[in-house]
Amino acid sequence: MVIEKQLNYQSVLDALGQGVLIFDKDDRLVMDNLSARTLLGTDLKQIRANGWASAAALFNARVRGSDQSADAARKKALESARPVRFHIYRAGEYVPCWAATVHGTNGEVFTMITIESLDWSAMTELLDRFRDEVENAANSTRGHTTLITQTLKSPKAGDSVEQVSRRISGFVGLISTHMHRIERLMKMFERLEQVRTGEVVETLRAERRKINLADFMEDFIEGLDEANLLDPETENQDYRSRITSGIPSGLYVHASPARLTIILHDLLRNAIMYSMKATPVMILAHASPQQQSVQIDVGDQGYGIRAKEFERVFGLFERSRQPQIIGEFGYGLSLYLCKHEIEAMNGKIWFESEEGVGTTFSFKLPVWRDDSSSSSSASS
Repeated sequence: MVIEKQLNYQSVLDALGQGVLIFDKDDRLVMDNLSARTLLGTDLKQIRANGWASAAALFNARVRGSDQSADAARKKALESARPVRFHIYRAGEYVPCWAATVHGTNGEVFTMITIESLDWSAMTELLDRFRDEVENAANSTRGHTTLITQTLKSPKAGDSVEQVSRRISGFVGLISTHMHRIERLMKMFERLEQVRTGEVVETLRAERRKINLADFMEDFIEGLDEANLLDPETENQDYRSRITSGIPSGLYVHASPARLTIILHDLLRNAIMYSMKATPVMILAHASPQQQSVQIDVGDQGYGIRAKEFERVFGLFERSRQPQIIGEFGYGLSLYLCKHEIEAMNGKIWFESEEGVGTTFSFKLPVWRDDSSSSSSASS
């Protein structure tokens, strides 16, 4: 073909944003590209010298099991003739890769490894937001403390003690709001770092326990008063009285109790924030028909989500652009984190919503069995 004469294969590979390594049947590295040279640096010299043995040693560092190794991915790709996904640990995070079989013109069989380029944009955006939040909090707190000092030293003529106290309480409330937001953002930062590095899977697998869901939910609801779910700037409301639960006895899930608490806090916060004060919020649960998983629903009768906004719901730093939602304070992070954390516990999350009617977020977690292990999986 004319195009084959016009294009140089090496030039094509060098134009790709992903790193590419191609090995022959004798495990020798026969081709690489510019992105691979950038991503692997001096390690590529060892791979060029020693072939697949050096690549596997590099790629399998911090692998959680032999079935997730680069060797296993390469073997599956050669057997199935379909690309196989795996991860390598590089520059402090787990990087997605693919192993695929490529056939040469003379019947030769090659293995092609592609390595996705590192994307720091999410962390950069979070750091920028954190920096802005801290700077704003510091400046505001400095100003408020100055006003408090001035109020105490030189109260306005005729002001009563009650008036001075009320004014100072207002300043303290603003400081409290800034501190609350910084603390919340810091916790999200830690969770996002676990997702970014792949640590969330290992961490939550280690934390998973047998949870009696009815007992857990009773303790969870009792502890809501200490949870500080809502932003301090939000109008005070008795949200505990709005929350009801229906959790049958005999439901046991295999999950991290601490992370399940955080996930439910996030879902409840959204349900409360994006619905009218008088409307109920329900937490329900039931076992799947196959008894392989337990489904938990958090539903409200709130503003609902417009259909055209559905794709933004689980996006990173994405928030619906509806007036009732954008008017509330938020970072657009919690649902993204919940999704990854539920999936790390072998579950899944989805939602149903109708604008003006309400929204229900549902997620499934594996049922606890006496032989439950890290291989447990939720049914679809």
